[in-house]
Amino acid sequence: MYSMILCVVADSAVKDIKSLPECDIALFGFKGLGEVNYESELKGVTEKFEDAARLSKIAGCGVLCGCKTVSRGILRKSIAVADRGKLLGISDMNHVIDCEDYKSGAGLGFYTVGGCKVGLCIENDLLFPDGVKALSMCGCNLIIALSEELKDNIPPLLIRSYSYLYGVPIIMCAGNVAFFSETNGAIASSAREVSLFEVTPKNRYRVITTRTKGLAGDMRADY
Repeated sequence: MYSMILCVVADSAVKDIKSLPECDIALFGFKGLGEVNYESELKGVTEKFEDAARLSKIAGCGVLCGCKTVSRGILRKSIAVADRGKLLGISDMNHVIDCEDYKSGAGLGFYTVGGCKVGLCIENDLLFPDGVKALSMCGCNLIIALSEELKDNIPPLLIRSYSYLYGVPIIMCAGNVAFFSETNGAIASSAREVSLFEVTPKNRYRVITTRTKGLAGDMRADY
């Protein structure tokens, strides 16, 4: 299988980066684009999404950037996805907990970036394993998780568990720290401004059978 180089730029803005190390996918934290107002983008007052697309073209790789998007006063936590000069889309955090000042999105973030099927897990979504499991079942080669800060040691534990249970590597940027978990349970971390990780995507499946009572009115035999 082919190997991929993943780059995490934890604490810098896209507009301040003139070049990237050779990589297949670059992930920026929430400082990557900062706050993005859709109305300003559409009017051409700001060009933050264009900055991400432009950098992806210059670097010849996928660029994923954390941001807070504003639409008619509604605030969301989001990831903008660009690949080789093209903006592929923006996905939002699906789970808002208690009285947080954000609006939830809808649907799973799923993109093909540089030939790799990439799933997105934004902030609170990491606490809900059904989404990660669904991305794995959809055939993701890689899941990218993004948190604004690292509040405790739970997120690294979660991505390590998910990678092992669901068979998909996960790269995470949490504040100014990068993490990478492999499907064998190994995990690596880095507090560098720019971190590089190498991964070989694997689609390995196992046959698992279970026995369930019911589902048929007339069973042929008892086993």
